[in-house]
Amino acid sequence: MTQVITVGIDLAKNVVCIHGVDTHGHVVVKKRLARQKVLPFVAQLTPCLIGMEASGGAHYWAREFTKLGHRVKLMPPQFVKPYGAT
Repeated sequence: MTQVITVGIDLAKNVVCIHGVDTHGHVVVKKRLARQKVLPFVAQLTPCLIGMEASGGAHYWAREFTKLGHRVKLMPPQFVKPYGAT
């Protein structure tokens, strides 16, 4: 797999969507995972930047991803909305 440098994670109740790009901005990861499979999946990625909407559960996930060596940025909801699918 090509090295992922930036990952966006959408935390939903049951399914978590993961979208990762390489240095050229090409999509190299596009997955929907059950919540229990997210941490093992992110653990196998090389350390990268992970962006998520700042929600109730996001702080827990941010701490877990940081323990794995990733850099996590939480964004206020009003700045995440433009990235949503139409």
